[in-house]
Amino acid sequence: MKQKIILLSLMGLSLGAGAQHKQKTMAHKNSYTVHGDISGLKGPYIYISVGGKRDSAAVKQGKFSYKGTTTAGPELLYFSDQATFGEAVYVENVPLTIKGKLSSPKNFVVTGGKTQQELNALKAMEKPVTVKLEALYKEYDLAEKGKDSVALKGIEDRMNRLDKEKDQLTKAFIAGHPKSYVSIDQIKNMGYSNDYLELEKLFQSLSPALRATPSGKKLETTLAVLKRGGNGQKMIDFTQNDLSGKPVSFSSLKGKYVLVDFWASWCGPCRAENPNVVKAYHKYSPKGFTVLGVSLDDNAEKWKKAVADDNMPWTQVSDLKGWKNEVSTYYGLQGIPANYLVDPNGVIIARNLRGADLERKLEEVLK
Repeated sequence: MKQKIILLSLMGLSLGAGAQHKQKTMAHKNSYTVHGDISGLKGPYIYISVGGKRDSAAVKQGKFSYKGTTTAGPELLYFSDQATFGEAVYVENVPLTIKGKLSSPKNFVVTGGKTQQELNALKAMEKPVTVKLEALYKEYDLAEKGKDSVALKGIEDRMNRLDKEKDQLTKAFIAGHPKSYVSIDQIKNMGYSNDYLELEKLFQSLSPALRATPSGKKLETTLAVLKRGGNGQKMIDFTQNDLSGKPVSFSSLKGKYVLVDFWASWCGPCRAENPNVVKAYHKYSPKGFTVLGVSLDDNAEKWKKAVADDNMPWTQVSDLKGWKNEVSTYYGLQGIPANYLVDPNGVIIARNLRGADLERKLEEVLK
């Protein structure tokens, strides 16, 4: 389930008041102004991230204004009150306005340039599916609190179907907008749920001019990294320490189907997924299946406690470098939980299998 992951993204950055800067009037052909009018927004600041920079703008009676420049084409600007919402919009050399109510951030009305209009069109196309998914998220949370495993499985299956439907809509948008910067970012966002070959196909469907832009080149680099974890690729033979500090190499598990499972003690979606992995492990380990947990923790004690609390009996390793774990970095992971299913010859045959999908795949290969 895509919504149940911790993503590496700018939305996770803390944009503190210390990043505030006085806004100066800029006369530049690539300048833009963002005008916000959000009833209920208290401030004192709205926090902004754009082009790798963090900033803020003063909020007065729900209104704010921010000025900037963009020289390399449309850019994503993230703004947030750090409590209620976080939103991404496209800025280019035209004014952009954001209107709405703080109580309903999903219904903000954003008016801007061509790229923002294309993003609005994509959201409108996907809205019927998005609404259904949001309703299921609420059902999932209730079932999770009630520890209703039967209900959870049914909800997961429905979520997976809707996720795939949304993916198809996104791919249709990309096919119809080969010159849009929105298409570039959507391909990047699909990296969690799609194999490299599918992403590369989508990338090559973009116009040559768009692929040659800085944003296109950046995506090309990202895809080159994701290729390392594509189906048919060999899993690297990495070595990290286990819970007792003993080095363990991936190659020591050769001859089995191995789920290389990336997670962390602080990752809520990971902890929610662990019972599914435990169930699959107990069911299929007698048939030649095992799990190698790779933790993105940086605190050994919290890591060890989570392993014990979640009753995970398989080998766990970590270099305790957090998000900078050498293996997850090598594969360019965009979020966790994440995993690769590797066959007895060390070849990746599937990725990001969760819930019922994991069991279905294991049933297929371990007949």
